[in-house]
Amino acid sequence: MRHALGLLALCIATACSSPDQFIASPKLVAQDRIPTRFSSIEVSEVSLPAYAARNEVTSSDAGVLVLSDTLWADEPTRAMTLALSRHLAEITGARVASDPWPFDGFPAARVEVRVEDLIVGAGALRLSGQYFVVDLDGRRRDHAHLFDLTTPLPEGDPSAVAQARAQTVLDLATLIARDAL
Repeated sequence: MRHALGLLALCIATACSSPDQFIASPKLVAQDRIPTRFSSIEVSEVSLPAYAARNEVTSSDAGVLVLSDTLWADEPTRAMTLALSRHLAEITGARVASDPWPFDGFPAARVEVRVEDLIVGAGALRLSGQYFVVDLDGRRRDHAHLFDLTTPLPEGDPSAVAQARAQTVLDLATLIARDAL
């Protein structure tokens, strides 16, 4: 009987709690086509600061990070890495995949992105950090570039944040393809 009452209490508590809300970044399609010197490109896992790698969608209020009740539908590091890979493939036409390299042989180049800031606030989403392009064939010079991208964010709700993050990752892929590939 006691076990049945405990189970009933658990069921009631679960029924009364609010369901998790998830939001996915929209899948944007790159319109730019930029040729690359590399036939294949591996994209390392995007390195995010701890607050940006959280499952909760964050925003900023007077410089203070605020967590929303909405969760990302996919882990932010994984989602941004996959989006960057997809965009680089669309833009360059090269064979692009995220690490670990799934194909036979080795990629000709590797792209690594280290995000310093991914801040939502003041009507914009700001993504800054550094990216590296390594020539794994050793025929060309390696590249290291700083980036600082801003995407307008008229509203701070989670769907607007998701749209802005997707656009900023697309902008980053275009920047990498144009300046380093």
